[in-house]
Order: sequence, then C-alpha cells, then structure tokens
Amino acid sequence: MLDGRPASAGPAAPSGGVARYALAVLLTAAAVLSQYVLPQHVPALRPLYSALAGDLLVVYGIPIAAFATLVGTGPISRFFANPGKASVEGLRWYGLFSLLSLIVTVVLVVVYLAVDPSALQRLTAPNPDIQAAEGDPWFWVGFSFVIGLVEETIFRGWLFGFWVARRSPSWFLHAVWTSVLFAGLHLYYATTYGPALGVIFPTLVLLGLAFAVAYRYSGGNLLVIGLLHGAYDSAAFLYLVSPSSGDLFRFGLVAVGLAVAWAVYRQASLARGPVPVTLL
Repeated sequence: MLDGRPASAGPAAPSGGVARYALAVLLTAAAVLSQYVLPQHVPALRPLYSALAGDLLVVYGIPIAAFATLVGTGPISRFFANPGKASVEGLRWYGLFSLLSLIVTVVLVVVYLAVDPSALQRLTAPNPDIQAAEGDPWFWVGFSFVIGLVEETIFRGWLFGFWVARRSPSWFLHAVWTSVLFAGLHLYYATTYGPALGVIFPTLVLLGLAFAVAYRYSGGNLLVIGLLHGAYDSAAFLYLVSPSSGDLFRFGLVAVGLAVAWAVYRQASLARGPVPVTLL
C-alpha cells in the first residue's frame, strides 16, 4: 500500500532524547487512562472529571505539557506545512485505510459468527460518549473538530512525530505501535463492547495508521489529519441529529478519499509511461 516515495521536508528534530520521550509517553498514557479509574476510586476527584473543562485539562493538558517540556515543539513545528499536498495525502490514506478497515471488519464478523456469534450482540450496547451528547448533539458535532486537532497534535504530532523528526528508518514500525497505543487508550470501548472489541479495535488502529502515514508523507502537517479526525468523530454525533446525514457524511468522505487515491495512482501511472515489452 505504501508507495515508497520520499517524504517532504519533515518536522524539526525534538529537543529531548528517547528517555525524556518515554517519560512523556508514560505521563500521557496515565493522564488518558486516569479518567476511567480515578473518578470511580477517588470521590474527591469526581467533580474535576465530570466537568468538561476539568476533564480536558487532565486528559489533554497533561500530555501537551509533558511533551512540550520533555520533547519540545520540533515534531509539531510543521503543523500548517504544505496544505495542498497534505490534503491529498490525508484524503487518500484516509480513504484507503477506511476501505481496508471495512474489509477487515467484514472478515472479523464472519469469524465471530463462526466462533462466538453471541459476542456480536455486545455491539448493540450504547456508546457512552454518544449517550452523553444526546442533550446537545450539534455542540459535539462542532467540538469534535477541536478534539481531533488536539488528539492528532498529541498522538501523531508528538507520539509518532518524534520518530519522524529523528529520521528513523523504521518509521512505519513506529506508526504501527503508536497507533495500537492510540487505540488501546480508548478504554471505554473495551468496557462497553467486551468480547466484541475485536471487531472494533482494528478500525481504531487503522485510523491511526492512516493519519500517521499522511503526517509522514505530507512533511509533518497536522491540520489536515486533525480535521479528518474531527470529521470521523463528528459523523457519530451527527447520527443523533439525522442518521442519514451521518451516513452521508462518513461514507461520502471515504468516497472522496478513494477518488483522490485513484487520481494519484492514475497520475503516477501516466508519469511512468507504458512498460516496454521485450521480445525473446
């Protein structure tokens, strides 16, 4: 799937080394996971997490402060770089990985039907984030873009971008493990869907991979993938307003991404020209 083309000029080198980076990753994981643990076990902290501003301060504020202090702003230094190229890269990888995600999901559903069909019933469980948004879905449709930009800054910009900024030849390996971590930190999926998590988890990993590859090939642009992340999340909240609009928004964006991917492929094929035929 990856075409091997060199990336554009990448982000600036981080100011901190691997040890400082590892500490920032641990602090980020602890901050994100704290929302699932501390309110239940430390009653005094419940007001902090139950307030939107307080929850955001912990879950996103601590990771931003940790990475900015320990790693520096080098990996996110090209946040707005190459907007045209970033739009093409973001859309095409989003489309391709979304198609791959659909294929993987269908295969996994078939496997579940053969091995443990009762587990699939858990997929009908209500998503707690969607339930919380029922009172004001339009706010969450819009706010999703803010969250998308913040999460991409943390996870693709710093968590993955650290290795891109260091010009690591194993960048795709880092894209994989950081995407797995990104998916794993969405702990409420495990508590909500239980044994059916195996159907959902690959989609989160592939979504992270799409954004990581786009970040790398665009030369470090975070704006486009942040907006794409926001669009992905906002479609779920749009279902509360109109299910048909939610479907149109989500799958329409995938269709646009696939059209861009096809256009890039066609352009590359025409640039290479016809393959010469050698007669023996």
